[in-house]
Amino acid sequence: MGHRLQRPEVGPSWPSYTGTAQYVGTSTRFGVSVYVDPTLGAPGQKNATDLLADADRVVTANDGFFGTPSQPVNVIVFALGGATDGTGGADHMACDFTTGGDIEVCASFGNSKRVSALFEAELSECSMGGNLCGVSTGEALSRWCASAVSGNALADFATAPYWARQGMPDYVTRTDPTDQSALSTGCGMAFLSWLQKLGYALPRIAPAMVALGTKGTLAQLYANLSGNAAGQAWPTFLAAVKALPGVRSDDPFGAGTGARRPPRPKVLRPPPRARRRR
Repeated sequence: MGHRLQRPEVGPSWPSYTGTAQYVGTSTRFGVSVYVDPTLGAPGQKNATDLLADADRVVTANDGFFGTPSQPVNVIVFALGGATDGTGGADHMACDFTTGGDIEVCASFGNSKRVSALFEAELSECSMGGNLCGVSTGEALSRWCASAVSGNALADFATAPYWARQGMPDYVTRTDPTDQSALSTGCGMAFLSWLQKLGYALPRIAPAMVALGTKGTLAQLYANLSGNAAGQAWPTFLAAVKALPGVRSDDPFGAGTGARRPPRPKVLRPPPRARRRR
């Protein structure tokens, strides 16, 4: 008897996870397919089912930030780096939906808001379309998006205080060509806090940053949003920071709601003093 030749189903290509993933479900509106490492047991399963229930809300917020529609993605919850409290971070392979849509997030037993925040950190970079992430400005934006959707559930990832302690070097007039420096990311976090305090919300900031791309600077962003000269950005921002009683979070101005280079995966990690492993 004849039969139809069928191609085998190809599962997600995870950046680092090598176990046998358990499929949990797919969100009804945006097609976010959630998986979990079954060896995590009930706490990991809870993280995954909570993420599935929250995924469409996160995507809706993300699309509102960038003004562009997301595409279906896969996401797995597991003990990234061996951590089960969210400090393992998150990663994906590239900064677009085509090659970066298989997302890994660290389990966070008893605190699923952190899992949603980690998911948004990577989803936001997919929405950058390869035009921004991989540099300090894009990293700051992705972390701000994660904070906004989760009520600052990743407060221990804060980098702005580290930047302040190191003497507040200028990453406003220049962009650091890495997304792994707490120093330059911290400057970006504080700067985006300041812009939001001035009245420029994330739905204005995010598309403007993507348009500038990896070679754009925060000074150019300020000029494009405000109409003022780019040269005014750094001295005005620095004066505002120095007028604060201190920089104790990634949102020192109190403006927010809570506070890639293939084939190497893009990894979200805490700043040096918050890391529990390396």
